[in-house]
Amino acid sequence: MISVYPDTDEMISLFPLFAEIIIPLALPKNYTWRIPQHLKDKAKTGCRVEVTLGKNKKYAGIIKRLHKSKPVAFEPKDILNVLDAEPIVFEQQMRLWEWIAQYYMCSEGEVMAAALPSYFKLSSETILICNEEYGDDFSDLDNDEYVVAEALHIKKELRLTEVQHLLDSSHIYPVIKRLIEKKVCFVWEALKDSYNVKKETYVILNPVYEDENTLAGLMNNWGRAARQLELLLSYLHLIKTEGEVTKAALLKKAGASDAQLKGLVEKDILWLEKRAVDRLRYLPLHINVDFSLTAAQQEAYEKLNALFAEKQVCLLHGITSSGKTQIYIKTIEQYVRRDKQVLYLLPEIALTSQIIRRLQKHFGGYIGIYHSKFSQNERIEIWNKIKSGELKIILGARSSLFLPFTNLGLIVVDEEHDASFKQHDPAPRYNARDSAVYYAGLFEAKILLGSATPSVESYFNALQGKYGLVELNERYGGMDLPGIKIIDTKQIVRKDKSKIILSPQLKEAIEKALEKDRQVILFQNRRGYSPYQICAACGWIPQCRHCDVSLTYHKLSNKLVCHYCGTVYPNVTACAACGSYTFVQRNFGTEKIEEHLEEVFPKARIARMDIDSVRGKHAHDGLIQLFEQKRIDILVGTQMVVKGLDFEHVGIVGILDADSVLSFADFRVNERAFQLMEQVSGRAGRKNEKGSVLIQVANTRHPVLHFVQQHDYAAFFRYETEGRERFFYPPYSRIILITFRHKIKERASEAAQYFAMELQKELGKYMVGPAEPPVNRVRNQYLMELLLKIPKDTILLNRCKAILKDQIGLLHQNKKFRSVVIIPNADPL
Repeated sequence: MISVYPDTDEMISLFPLFAEIIIPLALPKNYTWRIPQHLKDKAKTGCRVEVTLGKNKKYAGIIKRLHKSKPVAFEPKDILNVLDAEPIVFEQQMRLWEWIAQYYMCSEGEVMAAALPSYFKLSSETILICNEEYGDDFSDLDNDEYVVAEALHIKKELRLTEVQHLLDSSHIYPVIKRLIEKKVCFVWEALKDSYNVKKETYVILNPVYEDENTLAGLMNNWGRAARQLELLLSYLHLIKTEGEVTKAALLKKAGASDAQLKGLVEKDILWLEKRAVDRLRYLPLHINVDFSLTAAQQEAYEKLNALFAEKQVCLLHGITSSGKTQIYIKTIEQYVRRDKQVLYLLPEIALTSQIIRRLQKHFGGYIGIYHSKFSQNERIEIWNKIKSGELKIILGARSSLFLPFTNLGLIVVDEEHDASFKQHDPAPRYNARDSAVYYAGLFEAKILLGSATPSVESYFNALQGKYGLVELNERYGGMDLPGIKIIDTKQIVRKDKSKIILSPQLKEAIEKALEKDRQVILFQNRRGYSPYQICAACGWIPQCRHCDVSLTYHKLSNKLVCHYCGTVYPNVTACAACGSYTFVQRNFGTEKIEEHLEEVFPKARIARMDIDSVRGKHAHDGLIQLFEQKRIDILVGTQMVVKGLDFEHVGIVGILDADSVLSFADFRVNERAFQLMEQVSGRAGRKNEKGSVLIQVANTRHPVLHFVQQHDYAAFFRYETEGRERFFYPPYSRIILITFRHKIKERASEAAQYFAMELQKELGKYMVGPAEPPVNRVRNQYLMELLLKIPKDTILLNRCKAILKDQIGLLHQNKKFRSVVIIPNADPL
């Protein structure tokens, strides 16, 4: 009997197929499109597809889920094209995106925009489409319009670059505008993939001359063109020493021109071949961990392995210079030898340059770097090498968390306490350390958190048994922790009553260090020359026009700069209030310190490390290497000099203005101050000789200074958690900060008050505020803040977030508050 029913595969192919697709927009929920019949075989989860939303705007989205449930509320559009043969992201990445969107109260589209390199998101390229209804009568058009219309009539569509070529002009927009208005054509947006494979020209010897006799005959019967012969000899030398020869290397080696090489190519002696090459050079693959751990390190390493048998997350609390990096390397070796991938997260790009050299020594070409200083082309190459499994270890800042790992075994989060792991603006406002804990769980991978000054939350989790805890309380090589001296700046009075840059005690200590050929690090948490200047006559202070903050003077550029919005102003010579020409510069930044040091120590080699002085891709690395090689005597810098850098010859560390880090209006101020001072002090006396730390401070009675002086993290933790528990701050609660922004101050305040009033019934007991922040206007937007302190209950936390999302939506339905920007920030730092 012959069946009249189609087989199962045929039946499935007859059913309509739909796709939930993530596009890089802040949509409250993902949109659904239909998969047309001819694309059903190509559509796969994790692949990019070309879709339209709205009228003609095109996007490259990622298929999150394929299903057969047609949306009830709307008629889905067809996807236009499938852009990838294979997925570019995997299930674990999309589950991470979903978790970040849910936990940090943003959209999956915003996470996608942050996660993917720009080239995967593609860009829209404008295309002109011929309007067939207009016909072919172009007699009413002017000359330029006629040329474009004629070409459109023939080709049916033109890109803007083609129109520019046709008109031989870059000023084409008026012509296009007139053609659209006359309905000769209309505009369409096409997605343009702007990634280009890098190609390099290689030089190859014609195989005929690989025979020694034939080659000898060629050279013995060489006519004139002596320079071409020299070029050929250079090629033969390079091919023996290097194995392969690029055109650029050959011309440089021979000192030859393109024309001379062209002559050899025309004679069919040498051939040219273009090949795809990596933008980043990698070392040969090898694993060579050639050091032994000390007894204390070995004990910590063994304890770590034992804890990993039962815990997913372990915290390694090792004092500064205890050799935590060597324990990381030994642990990484285990996982690489098991063919697992490893992610090594660092808070600052500045740290990657020094650590990458150490890791490359042990792991060669297995390791790569990923951070924002790389070009988009370089990022996409690293992305593909991770996706293919070619790279086993990635060292990077927080964005490297989004790479498409296939076989992740270990995540190391170095300097886990650092606030740089938290993204502030724009969304997603995620913490890479906390997100890494979730991400590792998706692979059943282990996560190793390391710090000399762990965050209060991480140490609390370790003491509660949620994380494993390993302590390493002995410095590598048996060196003692540096001695710390507190210098009371109240006792040092200057005639102009300005803050002192170098106290006599610090100046003397620097002189002695330089005499012993030791290096000096000076820390000041302010860049620029002077944080603000004040009129000596009336007290007027130059302010940013867009923010409620004073302007910082940068002497090198002779400009005033707002460090909140980045606006640059010419230097003020006359007071805007009273016309006086006398200004007094208050406080000091790294630029002024550098100038002062050059006056006091004219023979010393002085350098500055802050965001103004290390802007290029390799600027950090260059400065760090100069300091390592003792070609810099005194290094002055901001937080960049604090974090995990390892210098052998530093004898003195000076903290020039500890009051500036002890006086922030934030519940974490004590924690941040302890971490900064303990970390910067840890740069001293790491090898050969005990170091010294001098802290200049006016508030000498501040309790944190005692803990820093004793290097006593445990006592600091007990003191800090007592206060946190009393006022119900983390780690005893979860906090969500809601920020309201509007260009009209009263509107922002009204919105915040209305929002708080609506929440009062359900969440009133958890609310603090609303209130103005210390800086209440940034980029012409007035700010109000509302803080929620919520008990550590996952169900309650999720309910609170759902209520907040609903209330944000309801507030925006009110016409009066529609233009108020509302920013929820979970676990703000």
